[in-house]
Amino acid sequence: MENHIKECQLDLFADRTSAATLRANQLRLWFASMAYVLLCALRRIGLAHTRLASATCGRLRLTLLKIGAQVRRSVRRVRVAMASACPYADEFTLAHARLTAAAA
Repeated sequence: MENHIKECQLDLFADRTSAATLRANQLRLWFASMAYVLLCALRRIGLAHTRLASATCGRLRLTLLKIGAQVRRSVRRVRVAMASACPYADEFTLAHARLTAAAA
């Protein structure tokens, strides 16, 4: 359990409680906790049986969430165009398909 708390503090910046008010610090901790829950669900549902299935939150953040992509939106859809040289494009596509199927 201590490793999970450390992962949330270090990778999702839950230790930054330097705001002036208690409510702002509490909100920041809520956001970090919700981000941790979402990344655990991404690992459990979207990335099961892939090379990122046991990755830390920091690694998931760097490999899947901090990518350069071109986003085009229209009235009906949002299109994300990733570079063809993205090394984790297969995992990103698989996670998107699994999460879409789980939400339906």
